[in-house]
Amino acid sequence: MKLLLITDAWNPQVNGVVTTYKNVIEGLAKKGISTEVIHPGLFTTMPCPGYTEISLVLNFWKLKELIESANADYIHIAVEGPLGLAARYYLNKQKLHYTTAFHTRFPEYINKRLPFIPVKWGYAFMKWFHKRSSIILVTTKSMQQDLARYGMKRMVVWGRGVDTDLFQPKETLLSKNKEPVFINVGRIAVEKNIEAFLQLDLPGKKVIVGDGPSRKALEKKYPDVEFAGYKYGKELSACYAEADVFVFPSKTDTFGLVMLEAMACGVPAVGYPVPGPIDVIKQHVTGVISKDLRKACLDALELNRDDCRQHALNNNWSSCAETMRTNLVAAK
Repeated sequence: MKLLLITDAWNPQVNGVVTTYKNVIEGLAKKGISTEVIHPGLFTTMPCPGYTEISLVLNFWKLKELIESANADYIHIAVEGPLGLAARYYLNKQKLHYTTAFHTRFPEYINKRLPFIPVKWGYAFMKWFHKRSSIILVTTKSMQQDLARYGMKRMVVWGRGVDTDLFQPKETLLSKNKEPVFINVGRIAVEKNIEAFLQLDLPGKKVIVGDGPSRKALEKKYPDVEFAGYKYGKELSACYAEADVFVFPSKTDTFGLVMLEAMACGVPAVGYPVPGPIDVIKQHVTGVISKDLRKACLDALELNRDDCRQHALNNNWSSCAETMRTNLVAAK
């Protein structure tokens, strides 16, 4: 059996969407489903204004030939971008079945940059984009409830996993006498609300791992914060493991895979009471959810790192891949 994955988000992008599909593809292969990926690297592209690491497809008419030559049993559209729109148009025209996924709160992202565009307009577009999808895979139960309020239907909670072999505690790196380290990992952009973390009056050190359009301005404004840039693999795992608390100030993420990665390294996470943190964090066990982010950070210092690791071990990519496999079959 063969899956055709059509996605605007792919290498060399570093984000939760890419990480999710790479791991799910590996899991599906173990279940007898091979995957072919149609991604921006197969087309002529231009950098997205304000997000140069994201490539926008230009010659999307090439997509028809790629879809037909794939001869796939299942088709899945990952992102509501130019490639996703072109795929949606062609598949609907040919009356072909396909599934989609809701990964990103684009309506909020756009509103952060262009406040004159109401969030409700964005969700009207999202409802239109997904309405012909056989099944919409969503990250969490709270996201399913949120999207239902905008009229979206046929949703299945997909969940996420974490590579607990890569992301592991490294207790030898920790010292009980050192000042606490508070860390954030991800894209440095306005919708991630990172400045809410940087403004906190906290003891010890703040570390930002990642890059993005807001990095230069924030580096200049907060010279005492360590901006480490992108880290990968074992280097990234070591960054997590050296921290005491993972701070997730975003109010627009649909999950927050980085929280699970931190927990796998034995690091508690803190966040606001919004979708993502409320689904991932076990209150006062693997982290703290609060409107008072500073208090949450300080309270999290007292939590047991072993509990964080155990929680991560219960979230694996195999179950995520199985959920997708089951719903691909059901959608046919």
